[in-house]
Amino acid sequence: MLSTSYIMQGIVYKSTGSWYTVKANDGEFYDCRIKGKFRIKDIKSTNPIAVGDKVNFDLETIGDETVGIIDGIGDRKNYIVRKSVKLSKQTHIIAANLDQVFLMVTLNNPTTYTSFIDRFLITAEAYDIPVVLLFNKMDSYDEEEKVEVDYLIDLYQKIGYQCIALSAINGENIEKVRELMVGKTSMFSGNSGVGKSTLINALEPKLELKTAEISEQHLQGQHTTTFAEMYDLSFGARIIDTPGIRGFGVVDMEKEEIGDYFPEFFELKSACKFNNCLHLDEPQCAVKAALEKNEVSWSRYRSYTQMLNDEEESYRTDIHRER
Repeated sequence: MLSTSYIMQGIVYKSTGSWYTVKANDGEFYDCRIKGKFRIKDIKSTNPIAVGDKVNFDLETIGDETVGIIDGIGDRKNYIVRKSVKLSKQTHIIAANLDQVFLMVTLNNPTTYTSFIDRFLITAEAYDIPVVLLFNKMDSYDEEEKVEVDYLIDLYQKIGYQCIALSAINGENIEKVRELMVGKTSMFSGNSGVGKSTLINALEPKLELKTAEISEQHLQGQHTTTFAEMYDLSFGARIIDTPGIRGFGVVDMEKEEIGDYFPEFFELKSACKFNNCLHLDEPQCAVKAALEKNEVSWSRYRSYTQMLNDEEESYRTDIHRER
């Protein structure tokens, strides 16, 4: 059989673990696989290549079949990782080369816990990825719950994170999200059932992404996105839709650096007596002093101590405000 080969470059738009959909520089999509035991130096990851990666590949045609063979990956400007679900000592790269991440939060059905939000935020801080918090399902909340959302928005805005209250169902504030996305590659993430696919469909109805109802038995979302996938949108933006995640394990951080990824702690660090202060029992700790004056959030501090002690996320901890 006659075989021909062409060297191409492109961006990974979908990863199923063994096959990759790559959009080449010529605008065409190609099914690709990795050449041999392809690994990236110094990254112990379950997936050496992620959606958003820039890759080199050989386009091989054997008979009537054309397949891309990935044999190189470009430098990443950033990436976001979490602990692998099945292999605790390895990481899973969710996506690479991001301009921003939208983390979707819901007060209930399902509940997004502050420990989850905080772990996601510090991971994004560590990899220099801006995060916008989207508080979804505002149409379903009563007045007391809306007050709770206002409290959480105030908490995170004071730290420096942009927050938007919206409803993917009725279109509330969808245009604000769309404006932030123009000209950028954005990732949408959050727990299963928070409404990622519904929001993406509201932003770009022609995509018609599959959505699912919340499981009444466990009040948890059902996975509708199986693999991370990137889409080109009609208004000059790209989005990466990711599978819903229940937990977000922090990886590759020394205890001494965790506090630096809490912006409000880092701001106070220079006022601590010791420059290596862990903000626990040390004397003259500026963070603990601010905590006692309610100038630092107790929920944020609790998230910090959980990470410091390498504890799992506390899903029984209520999202509601703490004084």
